[in-house]
Amino acid sequence: MARITASVYTSHVPAIGAALDLGKTQEPYWQPVFQGYEFGQQWLKDNKPDVIFLVYNDHATAFSLDMIPTFAIGTAAEYQPADEGWGPRPVPKVIGHPELSAHIAQSVIQQDFDLTIVNKMDVDHGLTVPLSLMCGQQDPVKGAWPCPVIPFAVNVVQYPVPSGRRCYNLGKAIAKAVASYDEDLNVQIWGTGGMSHQLQGPRAGLINKEFDNAFLDKLINDPDAAADISHIDYVREAGSEGIELVMWLIARGAMADAAGGAKPKAVRRFYHVPASNTAVGHLILENT
Repeated sequence: MARITASVYTSHVPAIGAALDLGKTQEPYWQPVFQGYEFGQQWLKDNKPDVIFLVYNDHATAFSLDMIPTFAIGTAAEYQPADEGWGPRPVPKVIGHPELSAHIAQSVIQQDFDLTIVNKMDVDHGLTVPLSLMCGQQDPVKGAWPCPVIPFAVNVVQYPVPSGRRCYNLGKAIAKAVASYDEDLNVQIWGTGGMSHQLQGPRAGLINKEFDNAFLDKLINDPDAAADISHIDYVREAGSEGIELVMWLIARGAMADAAGGAKPKAVRRFYHVPASNTAVGHLILENT
């Protein structure tokens, strides 16, 4: 059967993608950010999955404010990089895994989670920046991502957004769905977005290192406590865009200990500020 072997957590700052695409990774401002992912890139080469289930949020590209699904799973065979106003990122298209996607959708919906099925969509920086950070820059024509990717979009743009507890429980349902798939697949689940940041208003530029590191502590050692963080606490402590951290809880809920198994091993933890007025967090957990 398929199994989730690890979870990866990372910010998906759009300026990181621009720095990669414009060859700025060695500039003094950006170099510490990209050095922080060198371990993860080697780790991914050493622990190459068959499929990545990537949790992210769409930034009004695949979905406009006219229609915003709370949870949406991509079931297509491939996904093109989205044009977010300055042309698509120069990265390879994303190859999907329609069979596993359809199976997860069937299983999770039967576990009473309502998912939107998306048979065609483009994917924006929320998905492609994490891939670039963990896989390195790829040639848009001759290059390829290391394995198929299942995009899973979460609404953290327009309230009401799902609670941390709902996301954590959804991760459990996804893990159960993967485990019931009748093929021997090594699956990784990635949670992306965050950490603390606010992009508008009087608090624009807010970064809360204390909250961010406490969240990382909870995610590793006490995910139940992380799942109980309220919306108002995210907004107050981590800024209006800090709510993106609920997507990390989907990945955390899919780890073995959330269903009574062994606690995962933290093999990488990285935190850096600033990166375009945003806190960058990165974590890798392995099921043991």
